[in-house]
Amino acid sequence: MSTPDKSFLTKLALAYHAEGRPGKIEVKPTKPYHSQRDLSLAYTPGVAIPCLEIQKNPEDVYKYTTKGNLVAVISNGTAVLGLGDIGPEAGKPVMEGKGFLFKIYADIDVFDIEINEKDPDRLVQIIKAISPTFGGINLEDIKAPECFEIEERLKEELDIPLMHDDQHGTAIITSAGLLNALEINGKDISKIRIVVNGAGAAAISCIKLYIKLGARPENIIMFDSKGMLHKSRTDLNPIKRQFAREGKIYTLDEALDGADMFLGLSVAGVLQKEWLMKMAPHPIVFALANPVPEITYEEGTSARSDIIMATGRSDYPNQINNVLGFPFIFRGALDVRATKINDEMKLAAAYALAHLAKEPTPEEVNRAYGVTNLKFGPEYIIPKPNDPRLILHVAPAVAQAAMETGVARQPITNWEAYREELSRRMGLGNPIIRQIKAKAQKNPQRIVFAEAENYKILKAAEICLQEGITKPILLGNEARIRKLIIENDLELEDVEIIDPRSEKERERRQEFARLFHEKRCRKGVTLQLACERMHHRNYFGPMLVENGYADGMISGLTTSYPDTIRPALEIIGKQDRWNIVSGMYILNTSKGMLFFADTTVNMNPTADTLVEITLQVAEAVKNFGITPRVAMVSYSNFGSVKGAIPAKVQNAVARLHAEYPDLIVDGDIQADFALNPEMMKEYFPWSKLADAPANVFIFPYLTAGNAAYKLVMQLSDRDAIGPVLLGLRKPVHVLQMGSTVNNIVNMVCLATLDAQRLKES
Repeated sequence: MSTPDKSFLTKLALAYHAEGRPGKIEVKPTKPYHSQRDLSLAYTPGVAIPCLEIQKNPEDVYKYTTKGNLVAVISNGTAVLGLGDIGPEAGKPVMEGKGFLFKIYADIDVFDIEINEKDPDRLVQIIKAISPTFGGINLEDIKAPECFEIEERLKEELDIPLMHDDQHGTAIITSAGLLNALEINGKDISKIRIVVNGAGAAAISCIKLYIKLGARPENIIMFDSKGMLHKSRTDLNPIKRQFAREGKIYTLDEALDGADMFLGLSVAGVLQKEWLMKMAPHPIVFALANPVPEITYEEGTSARSDIIMATGRSDYPNQINNVLGFPFIFRGALDVRATKINDEMKLAAAYALAHLAKEPTPEEVNRAYGVTNLKFGPEYIIPKPNDPRLILHVAPAVAQAAMETGVARQPITNWEAYREELSRRMGLGNPIIRQIKAKAQKNPQRIVFAEAENYKILKAAEICLQEGITKPILLGNEARIRKLIIENDLELEDVEIIDPRSEKERERRQEFARLFHEKRCRKGVTLQLACERMHHRNYFGPMLVENGYADGMISGLTTSYPDTIRPALEIIGKQDRWNIVSGMYILNTSKGMLFFADTTVNMNPTADTLVEITLQVAEAVKNFGITPRVAMVSYSNFGSVKGAIPAKVQNAVARLHAEYPDLIVDGDIQADFALNPEMMKEYFPWSKLADAPANVFIFPYLTAGNAAYKLVMQLSDRDAIGPVLLGLRKPVHVLQMGSTVNNIVNMVCLATLDAQRLKES
């Protein structure tokens, strides 16, 4: 096993923590503070008013302060990582790191508090005294056995969620992994024999939770650094004594004979490779010592081909990482104002994690780990820490368990709204994406995937099929497509595949060529040329849509935009009511949903073309249930600078005002003014855009629109939907070259919605 060069790692780690602002977290104000009025509200005299409200009703502290989203990460530095008792100051980087993870994974604010106190009684008193500040408490790196007493006493004396993550985090994550490993192996948890090496806080909590899952205490043998926990030993503390056994005293080697599971929370290299051969068929080995496990992944998997193995390392499959649990457990607990974190909430988190590992893996997770398609199985029994769905699965499960066990003071009544709030907190995706996906699932359509010899297209098709978004039709060489499906273990075996070049499609190809020739014979297309073009997917695909065999199509991942859009325009054509088609992008930004056009089609539109682009986009925005507020963008503000472009925009606006008076549109206007109502009210209070920001931006020429959306995409680092082609008679959407799998799925959703509307009209 390769490990990083220590001197190099030392330099990197010290520079990371020291450069710029020292440490990893900071406090930022959440309210305005620029004016004297702001300061008088934030502090004296205005601050006295919420103080008095809280005095009358203490529960209002959640209404007027950060308490409901604030967790204390508390340690005395007596058991920091694998470093031992290094003291509170030396442990502070770890506690800051914990706060860092709380924030980035669950949007929970944290104060890390390092307490210079080892006496359990005094530590409990200190934590209890400061607890009114917080909505929850995460105890961290407090040594055993004191940690058990401290946690139990605080749970009894406080009415906020509290958890010692060193104990319960590992227990929850390994429980999820164990559930899935047993499912794969077909074993019953009540019948398996478990050997545990290590008897610290994490190991003991693991065993307690396994027993809650159904493991039998008599089937568990536990070892500490002095050997097996046995009733005859006189050096066991009360916690360890609970798990001591009668009967024969085994060595670790002997105990593993016939065992189904090894759980290691101890030291590197303690598990010998040859001992694995004694274990039962399909053994489960969780070797969690860090950074070097009790047995390396290579040694374990080479010794037994039937093994399911997990470690604490991110560079091997099945990483047991506490970040899969604590941010989302506290998120769910805080959101229902739970009075505690009980066993039922921990089990709910474990079951939610186990279930998530069985669902199709998002492409961003596959990319992060350099794989093509993670699938539930021996090498994937637990989700990856960067899976964006974790908060949406674990937090609601924990909140639900808190409600069912009577510890929730503020129950959730609208689960859909709650999940929406979680998504908003984390900037997960795009509210319009969720809307169009839900609508698409209600009535899936037949969509042609024109470049099905590409893995991304096939992965998107798999996601769309499994999520009930569409009925895919794969276009391309059948042998190559099936080879890719098998190589990447994609669940697309029963999906229709059409090869435009195959002999099987000869008759349909000839019919399509005849129809295409009829459409384009006066545009220079001979019958021979029509026959040649029907061998190409970007011509054959639109013909499937035009002739009703399919409801829509996506293409363009591997071909240029003009080469993809041209066949669609020639075969399907624009709607009779429009003179043009146009291109739009939908962007999820800190300013909300923004719609940009024309970003892809019309290079230098006239005033009349700008009018049509505006009307097409406004109609599309209304279809999403959003009122369009259109800014016709220029480098001028209402004639402040003369030029051909401002004049063209002004002419378009004048026509829109005259012919469509109910449409909220104005210009020519600079983009920053269009997004800033305060500036608009100050300088242009008479404008239609003075009372609220614009959400639709119409650009005067292609270069400006194309550059603008690409800059926003890169700077916001969020998925966009587009390019959306507007004005065609039937839905054909052209992907951008290099589109992500997520973007492809989004475009399929849009094509499905367009097809639904076409059938309804």
